[in-house]
Amino acid sequence: MEEVDQPHRSFRRHFQNWISWIGLLIAASAVFAFLFLFAIDLFATHSSAYVGILAYLVAPLFFLFGFVLAIIGAFLARRRESRALQRHEPLKISIDLSRRRDRRLLVIFAASATAFLFVTALGSYETYHYTESVEFCGQRCHVPMKPEFVTSQHGIHANVECVDCHVGPGAAAFFRTKLNGVKQLYHAIRDDYPRPIYVSEANPRPPQAICEQCHWPQRYVGNIVRSYEHYLSDEHNTPFAVRLLLNVGGGDLSNGPPGGIHWHMNIANKIEYIATDKNLETISWVRMTNPQGVVTEYRTPEFTDDPAKHQVRRMDCMDCHSRPAHRIQTPNDAVDHALTTGRLDRKTPWVKSKVVAALVKDYKTTPDAENGITASLREAYPDAAVADPIIRVATEIYHSNFFPEVKTDWRSHPDFVGHKNWNGCFRCHDGKHTTADGKASIKASDCRSCHLILAQGNGEQLQQVNFQGHNFFHIDSDYSDFSCAECHTGGVQK
Repeated sequence: MEEVDQPHRSFRRHFQNWISWIGLLIAASAVFAFLFLFAIDLFATHSSAYVGILAYLVAPLFFLFGFVLAIIGAFLARRRESRALQRHEPLKISIDLSRRRDRRLLVIFAASATAFLFVTALGSYETYHYTESVEFCGQRCHVPMKPEFVTSQHGIHANVECVDCHVGPGAAAFFRTKLNGVKQLYHAIRDDYPRPIYVSEANPRPPQAICEQCHWPQRYVGNIVRSYEHYLSDEHNTPFAVRLLLNVGGGDLSNGPPGGIHWHMNIANKIEYIATDKNLETISWVRMTNPQGVVTEYRTPEFTDDPAKHQVRRMDCMDCHSRPAHRIQTPNDAVDHALTTGRLDRKTPWVKSKVVAALVKDYKTTPDAENGITASLREAYPDAAVADPIIRVATEIYHSNFFPEVKTDWRSHPDFVGHKNWNGCFRCHDGKHTTADGKASIKASDCRSCHLILAQGNGEQLQQVNFQGHNFFHIDSDYSDFSCAECHTGGVQK
């Protein structure tokens, strides 16, 4: 069919060409992919934080590409029409179904479009599942999250997928997380993400929405036994172990007497506090409301501000279990574990102190650290047969707990369970928090408030079990009133 100038025809005639049709197909497929990803992620039992990158970034980019391609096709068709009119030549429509060739191309186009939509759906579905995998979170998209990925593989939550804790329920959390995923990709591409990375205060996840999905807060734990194997930084790497009976207790009267460490989670009590630093290491004000509604406030002498001027937080699981899934071991603890499991031979003189000293040096990159650790330990142990196994283990420890490229190690992310390497419990129970009249404090009465020392020391000392609890002694001297973390910094002891 041939026509001459027909100015009354709609502009959409310019889209009647194969380039525009292909562009419109890509744009339609992008819309289809977006709706498909949105639907499966909205109704899936496990949501993927990173599918937002696909739905809100990749799909729109394909839509834009298809739309631009359709416009280009229309522009070329319009220019071709304009040239034909200028030469007073009959205008040939690009697509004429009366022609066998165009009918054949239309069939091929329709079949290709159907196949393309099928591949789009299948690819979107498979990509959706891949984006919620731990591999994608830690090894593909989130290279900046290497510390979180590596440490999660060695923790008690190693089999828990990232999205189980980092994506909240409900439509609001759904959209917030998806948009946050796009923001994270933007900063990763620009390489301007924070170092180290912390949980964003703009998108917090309350423990009630995370921990309590698996952990029952009303559970009564009672007492549990723990053994802590340590080694001194002397020539003989002298072992020093502590066997503790931890009084974990519980916080719900219906399941057991409230008390012990988990008394802090007593549902009938309400504990609030003010921290004067972003890492919550310095707690200056505490308010406790008991079941009868009686309110008692404690504060340090330095804190004289009006509490209303500060953010008042309510105590929850994360205030003690601050590193539940991404725990970074201190060099001392990591080397102690290697000695306990036999990966390091404690018969090697000074091996504890030499390895720790090699680990804690200031390295700018991981390759620098590997070279520095090797040089330091070869200098300490000239015999290659002795040095090589030590270097191998020390390097493994470094790779699992030190990430200099993102400025992350045990010092950047405090672990507040206990009080050995960080103040933890002693952030409040230090004797400095008192009531206004100074008559009451929240200092633990003694070491037996939360645990009993069943045995301590080494050799025959560990056979002297006392179920009434030993008084703690520090190596070869009695315990005095000081904070463990003042000397036990996790690295070379002060």
